[in-house]
Amino acid sequence: MSTEVVTRFAPSPTGFLHIGGARTALFNWLFARHHGGKFLLRIEDTDVARSTPEATAAILDGMTWLGLDHDGEAVSQMSRVDAHRAAVDAMLARGTAYRCYATKEEIDAAREAAKAAKLPPKFSSPWRDVDPADAPADTPFTVRLKAPREGETTVEDAVQGRVAWGNDQLDDLIMLRSDGTPTYMLAVVVDDYDMGVTHVIRGDDHLTNAARQTLIYQALGYETPIFAHIPLIHGPDGAKLSKRHGALGVGEYREMGYLPEAMRNYLVRLGWSHGDDEFFTDEQATQWFSLEGVNKSAARFDFAKLENLNGQHIRVADDARLTQITAQRLQTRDGITLTAAQHTALTEAMPGLKERAKTINELVDLGYYIYAQRPMNLDEKALKQLTDENRTMLRDLTSQMQNATAWQPDALEQIVKDFAAGKELKLGKVAQPLRAALTGRAVSPSIYDVMITLGKEETVLRLQDQSQA
Repeated sequence: MSTEVVTRFAPSPTGFLHIGGARTALFNWLFARHHGGKFLLRIEDTDVARSTPEATAAILDGMTWLGLDHDGEAVSQMSRVDAHRAAVDAMLARGTAYRCYATKEEIDAAREAAKAAKLPPKFSSPWRDVDPADAPADTPFTVRLKAPREGETTVEDAVQGRVAWGNDQLDDLIMLRSDGTPTYMLAVVVDDYDMGVTHVIRGDDHLTNAARQTLIYQALGYETPIFAHIPLIHGPDGAKLSKRHGALGVGEYREMGYLPEAMRNYLVRLGWSHGDDEFFTDEQATQWFSLEGVNKSAARFDFAKLENLNGQHIRVADDARLTQITAQRLQTRDGITLTAAQHTALTEAMPGLKERAKTINELVDLGYYIYAQRPMNLDEKALKQLTDENRTMLRDLTSQMQNATAWQPDALEQIVKDFAAGKELKLGKVAQPLRAALTGRAVSPSIYDVMITLGKEETVLRLQDQSQA
């Protein structure tokens, strides 16, 4: 086995990239990058009936969005069937596998009899020790692993510790079906070995598979990789994460407005920790990540924590990049394309916008005033600010704005302060209706920055729209 660390992510293309799968991919990616090794991608598409090109595309798209780059081309497991069959031939030659001619009916009957006798419902093939020369001709057969019947199989797991299974609990797994197609258990072992995988990092629901696959490694004479079975993700209530808890697919989180770096930050903290650190960069995660930091117990998905963390990443993100992401979301979500001037205005306003947003979708909404067309659509909270009394007040303020000679934040702030003082009103009693009229929202960056972004003409026109409504 190579001394270079090699990890892999091996999803089945039967649907979207699940958030749990994304976390598994992330752990493999970080471990490989931490050690300067390789992170490989294998699409386990041998289940032809359920695998689809669309699902493969969705997985690749999710990986790309998350920024989990893999080394080399993605490998299709289906393209390696000849290697799987060759491995079975090698096992037959070594005497660690055998051809089984038992019919489905015979197998079902044997399992029912074991069940009735309150024994484990495993099948003991009568063909296990039959001389191959005595095999019936022209009869369909499967190829089974000749698993040990006594003793135990142990796995020294990098996360779970030493785990042992009595060999009397492990049956002779089918390696090759009667139609000549390899089974999942065999294909995984052969592929991992041929791809030089040194560390198999996956969910702990695969822990029992590690015992079975260890026997296959031994039957082939292969060195066993290091297994690391990480805890599953549960919902806030402690139950296994499901649709009722919220979004499951990575693509859904992108649509909800989360940044990929925030998702990476949050997902790596699900089942792994580095002291009390919560917010950190990719560079820090890569430097710190180790299997020793992985917990044994299940992690609970907390949407509030994810949103808070996303807000932190938005605040430190590059303004031009955030503008580009926000513009793309506006296009895909609402079908609105920003003009060059609006794009520039959004970039200039971004420092104020991102201080108040926890998601990209909130950035889109907070930036509404920049791309809004008159007359604007005011949200419910903004409409509550525009009472008849406040509309009358805005009419008086509009005339002062029309006469403003210096269109600068300090000068505009002074105009509003003087106006409020003249009306014997607190500043907020003027600023809130003013914000509602100019942005259509109850929350925005500094109202004086908003007026600078809009310019004098647009500011006055919007005030006139609302003060005369």
